[in-house]
Amino acid sequence: MNTPTNNNGTRNVLNSDVEVKGSIKFNGELAFDGKLEGDINSEGILTLGDNAVIKGTIDVGSVVVAGKITGNVIAKDKIELKPKTELFGDIKASKLVIEEGVTFVGRSEINPNKVAPTPAAQPRAGEPLKVPAPKPPGL
Repeated sequence: MNTPTNNNGTRNVLNSDVEVKGSIKFNGELAFDGKLEGDINSEGILTLGDNAVIKGTIDVGSVVVAGKITGNVIAKDKIELKPKTELFGDIKASKLVIEEGVTFVGRSEINPNKVAPTPAAQPRAGEPLKVPAPKPPGL
């Protein structure tokens, strides 16, 4: 697994022999290849290796996934799913890359331009509100 370097030149690495029960918070970049039962929170970049197994929510700046996740993934910038990734949960990001061979079961919300949903049509001032007539019982 490639070892990222953060702004301070230090490496945040948790290899495949690491098992964590609880939350992880970090700055900069983290390469994680172990097992986690808990959440990961950061404004930084997370790289999950082939052996990574996560049961919890991930909320980061961006993430590259090559392992297994059971939980939701939120990235302010980008989510990248590498081949053989297994993701069971919802995802939300500005950008999404899914490579061939990924298993993804969940919903996705990808919004690169941060577009707000179009509001439902509102009646103009002075127009009566149109309400459908109630259906008779038994129909």
